[in-house]
Amino acid sequence: MNLALFDLDHTLIPTDSDHEWGRFMVKLGIVDADSFARQNDAFYADYKAGVLDINAYLHAMLAPLARYSREQLTDWHAQYMREVINQRIVPAAVTLVREHQDNGDLCCLVTATNAFITAPIAEAFGIETLIACEVETVGNEPMGALTGRPMGTPSYREGKIVRVEQWLASLGKSINDYKHSYFYSDSHNDIPLLERVTDPVATNPDDTLRAHAQAKGWRILNLFDTRD
Repeated sequence: MNLALFDLDHTLIPTDSDHEWGRFMVKLGIVDADSFARQNDAFYADYKAGVLDINAYLHAMLAPLARYSREQLTDWHAQYMREVINQRIVPAAVTLVREHQDNGDLCCLVTATNAFITAPIAEAFGIETLIACEVETVGNEPMGALTGRPMGTPSYREGKIVRVEQWLASLGKSINDYKHSYFYSDSHNDIPLLERVTDPVATNPDDTLRAHAQAKGWRILNLFDTRD
């Protein structure tokens, strides 16, 4: 058994699910259109530049959700999947995941986007294990109302290594136990984890990661013709 780790945004889907969720909240009218859109775009620019304050971002994205019941949020997310995400899931990405699963590899989606947004997307890809930025719920109930606050170590940059190692330790494993450990990512923010695995794959890479991958002799994989 090998280990296969997948980033999500611009890696398995040709868009950013977090940024798109922000746009979706504006569309629903649950946040102020002008101020939230500016804030959302500013955070996204910081992410692409590698200077994102992940905790500030998580608080900003999660706070509006605390005003609504979990049932309402679940309904909205189902609409979001239908209108935004499902049409962005391309056959090449599904095939990539399936190839690892058919090979018997241990697969995990590792993303800096919060778990509320990404859990249904992981399910759509048939990936059972999700490592994402965790969201606090009332009473710590899995399907409880959201408090609007993040919890735990954010799975962002070096935090992805921490979270992956914690998950594997819970299975009595470590990354070093696998002859081949793959990580597919598009972002230079993921260079720390890419350098930790045996088989890093720069997937639809941004310019910084592409240059880094070329210098390191890493495999470069393009799943999409264009990117949003």
